[in-house]
Amino acid sequence: MDVRIGIRDNARDISFESGLSAKDLMAKVKKAIEASEPVLELSDEKGSIILIPTSSIAYVEIGAEETRRVGFLA
Repeated sequence: MDVRIGIRDNARDISFESGLSAKDLMAKVKKAIEASEPVLELSDEKGSIILIPTSSIAYVEIGAEETRRVGFLA
């Protein structure tokens, strides 16, 4: 699943592929923001850990869970 996280006062966003479902990812982000946790910890499909200060999050964009089709449609 494609994930993009915008950071305040920064022109670039953080983009990565996550193994979590959209529902689980959204719950994790909401919990971190609502509980005023200082850091949101996520990991990508390759196992890299991504730490983001919750106070700096501008937006979170979660891609669709639909798999991509390969080939031509008739």
